[in-house]
Amino acid sequence: MDFREETPEEKRERLRQEELKGNHMSTFGDGINRAQFGSFADLVGGLGWKGTGILIVIVVIGYVIYKLQ
Repeated sequence: MDFREETPEEKRERLRQEELKGNHMSTFGDGINRAQFGSFADLVGGLGWKGTGILIVIVVIGYVIYKLQ
């Protein structure tokens, strides 16, 4: 066993994997939806907090521009 501290990202991913292993039918449905539409959790996890903030700002600006037209 490795004695180093887990980062929060590693802990979240480990817990998510354990949850997926425990519920097989839910995993099947989630897999189909994720393959078709992507997973927001995976996107946000890969971007980090700065990337997520930029994504939110872009979405808000896009919504404001859409409403002004």
